[in-house]
Amino acid sequence: MFDLDSLIQTALKEDIGWGDITTEACVPPDLQAVGAFIAKEPMVICGLFTLQRVFAAMDERVKVMLHCQDGSMLLAGTMVAEVSGPARAILTAERTSLNILQRLSGIATRTREAVTQVEGTQARVCDTRKTTPGLRELEKYAVRIGGGSNHRMGLSDGVLIKDNHIAAAGSIAKAVDAARKRIPHSIKIEVETATIDDVRQALSSGADIIMFDNMDIPMMTEAVRLVNGRALTEASGNMGDKPLREVAMTGVDLISIGALTHTVHAADINLKLGSTPKAL
Repeated sequence: MFDLDSLIQTALKEDIGWGDITTEACVPPDLQAVGAFIAKEPMVICGLFTLQRVFAAMDERVKVMLHCQDGSMLLAGTMVAEVSGPARAILTAERTSLNILQRLSGIATRTREAVTQVEGTQARVCDTRKTTPGLRELEKYAVRIGGGSNHRMGLSDGVLIKDNHIAAAGSIAKAVDAARKRIPHSIKIEVETATIDDVRQALSSGADIIMFDNMDIPMMTEAVRLVNGRALTEASGNMGDKPLREVAMTGVDLISIGALTHTVHAADINLKLGSTPKAL
């Protein structure tokens, strides 16, 4: 089970090591400060609750005041949140707090862009398991905040028979049959296909979801017509570089995009301390 507080403790320990020698040398221990988190570019903000958890883990005396909520579309220059308390604690936890907030906001922003491209079609944008180790729960949360849907959270969530499974089993039919014999009726079976013949085999095998892997637009259109509603259809394979509107217009139900999480641009957010911090 995901434990955010443990993740934060690990991240803080990773960054602090034996101590924040710069802050301890330059900042008096009794200095109090106020800081502002500022969006430096347009973004969908995500992960605000982690700010409070990071600073509380660092020093419970640090207080965070949020100025917006997850899912808000922000303009450059918008104040995201304010933080106040011991200056040393604020500065030492600064990078950990920003690393999480920037990454999640980047994912939410990238997802919103993809969702906007397919508006008005039946296609849903979803993520993949191409996530940062240890951050999957947070990253998939960011996808939802951006308006997307989650694919499998992990290998135990559903059957997804890919090319290597098919090669090991001997055929699509054999792989589907073996999976069907093992799983309960409540679990769906998805099959990855690369050709129209693969799609036919997946259909005849009774697959619940058929993935079209790296198909071009004409082949995908033909595959959707062949399936004709008998299974859910999913476009996959470098979708982050594809014209999503054209993909959606083929009639696919799902578009899975690994780039939502594995090559995302972190949103640009910074923390600026006020010009007149005060000592106790």
